[in-house]
Amino acid sequence: MRVILGSDADGQPLKEVVLAHLRKRGDEVVDLSPEPAADCVDAALAVCEELLADPDALGFAFDRMGAGSYMSACKVKGMVACECSDERTAFMTRQHNDARLICMGAGIVGPDLARGIVDEFLSEPYAGGRHQVRVDMLNKMA
Repeated sequence: MRVILGSDADGQPLKEVVLAHLRKRGDEVVDLSPEPAADCVDAALAVCEELLADPDALGFAFDRMGAGSYMSACKVKGMVACECSDERTAFMTRQHNDARLICMGAGIVGPDLARGIVDEFLSEPYAGGRHQVRVDMLNKMA
């Protein structure tokens, strides 16, 4: 799986945890923030651009609370993102909403939980079917 990561300074420590976990899993990782982005908006938009260019990739954006990255991603046409702080939501947002991006806050999500969120999000394909109506509505909005 090709996974895109981006972070501002506040999210950088959690991004590093996730980066190591993804490498250990054997995923192909593209780290857009080896040095933290100046702002969470910059980091989230960079991840969104990469995801839109590669429809098979999934991504994670990190900041202090997750909200700034999430709000930024929601402004990008064609991007379905989720601010996430639990494993079940990560699983369901991928399966039912075809989310491509999880936004996590380093001030909320600890390392073990972040690894669980990553595993759940990446383990589940989009189910399609009856959920496609919702995804089409979301994609028309931005």
